[in-house]
Formats: sequence, C-alpha cells, structure tokens
Amino acid sequence: MSKDINKLETPYKGISIKDYNVEKRRLQLELLNIQQDIATNGKRMCITFDGRDAAGKGSTILRFIENLIPKHYKVVELGIPTKKETKYWFKRYEKRLPKEGEIVFFDRSWYNRATIEPTMGYCSEKQYKYFMNKVLDWEHNLIDKGLMLTKFYLSVDSKHQLERFQERLSNPLKFWKFSKNDLHARKKWKTYTNYKLQMFSHTSSKKSPWIIVEANSKIEARLTAMLHVIRRFGAKDFVPLTGIDVIKKYSTQINGVVFDDLSSLQYTTLQELAGS
Repeated sequence: MSKDINKLETPYKGISIKDYNVEKRRLQLELLNIQQDIATNGKRMCITFDGRDAAGKGSTILRFIENLIPKHYKVVELGIPTKKETKYWFKRYEKRLPKEGEIVFFDRSWYNRATIEPTMGYCSEKQYKYFMNKVLDWEHNLIDKGLMLTKFYLSVDSKHQLERFQERLSNPLKFWKFSKNDLHARKKWKTYTNYKLQMFSHTSSKKSPWIIVEANSKIEARLTAMLHVIRRFGAKDFVPLTGIDVIKKYSTQINGVVFDDLSSLQYTTLQELAGS
C-alpha cells in the first residue's frame, strides 16, 4: 500500500449516542465556519466518499451537510453513465466540480472506474488502464488550480455489510436502498478487493492522498471524517470530546414542574408564559 495513504485513527471508539450528538454539533459548527470562509473568499472544495455498498457514504454526507448553508454546497450522486460519459470519463465529473464559493460532496466519485466498474465488467480493460494512468495527473492539475480536494474511502468488512443489507431488506423504510446489483457485487468481494488495493497503490500521492476511515461503526466514521476535514482546512487545534455543547441548555421550574434540556428560545418562551 502506498506510503501516501492516510488511515485515520479515531478518538471516538465506543462513543455513546449522547456524546456523539454533542460532538457532532461541535464538528458541524466548525464545518460551517469552513463553509463561510469558502463562500466569502471564493474558494472551491471537493470531498469524495468511496467505498463498498452500505459503507455509510450517504449517511456520512448527510451529517456533513446537516447544518451547512444550502446555497453554498451540492451533493452529487450519479447514476448509470451514458455512452458518451463512459467514453469521456473525466469530463463527466469536471462539469460537476465546485464553482467558486462552493463545496461539492460526491457520493461515489470518478473512482468507480477503479473499483466497481472493472469488478462488474462495466468498463473495458483499456478504459480502466487509461484511468489509472491519468487520474493523479488530472487531480494534481485541479489542486494546482486551487481545488481543495479530500478523498475518503469508507472501509466496511463483510460481516457488517451483510448486517446492513439484512437491515435494509427487513426495514420497510429502507428496502429501496438494496438492489440486486448490491448482491452481485458482494459475490465478487475478492475481485473488488484486488481492484481496491490497486487503486490505493497507484492513485494516492502526497498532494492527493487517500484517507481511509474505518466504517464498521457508522457514528465513529462520521465524526472521524468530519474531524479530519476540520483539522486540515479549519481549526487545526480542534480538541475532540471536550463535552462542551455548542448549544447551551437551560432548565426551569414552573408551578412545580421541572423543564430540562431547553433551548434558549424554549426557556424564554416558558418564562414569558409563566409570567403572563
């Protein structure tokens, strides 16, 4: 594996849901600060999320954007490419890269051509080799022109992927997330793994490294990915797990009834009601 790959260690091992929610808000505030800097100064940021089916790419992106300003970000999740897009692979993504003042999140990126496409036979060997030979030069050129690029790979093992597939199939609100293609790809686990390792070896550089996030725990992966972006592009000295919530909570007692965990608005409103 390339020495330029960064496999993140998480400070969030075994985090409780209560602490997760507090930490998520702290990280989201820092992401908002980064977004405001990007929007104000006309910068361009691109964050890609790749990984196997059910690795948690979409849910991680949702936590990134949960409190961002909508007009200054986009989420790109592309479907089946057209014949023209298959032929002109890089152009398919170039036209969806961020404009000035914008962040773009890719739920699966151009690296489909390095993993799932050759695994499933969706591209030719010639197309695969062309991509592998050209992609780093392409990325370096974009970075040299000011693009702030982060490439995440969310790594999930076979056991946890199977559990998530089973949960999707049994949940009437999530069954649509499972497709027969997911099953076919799972049967080719080893083939995909070989292509993944080739991708890590040949498409990671000091300027454009792969960032691998252990994703068997979705909540740990979300926080870990956000922390990496913040330390790289925002508050480099951010300290995890201080326990200090960015949303101050209030409590009050009215007519013998205790109200806890109130927001500022809730607290003020109850006080006004009690005094009326």
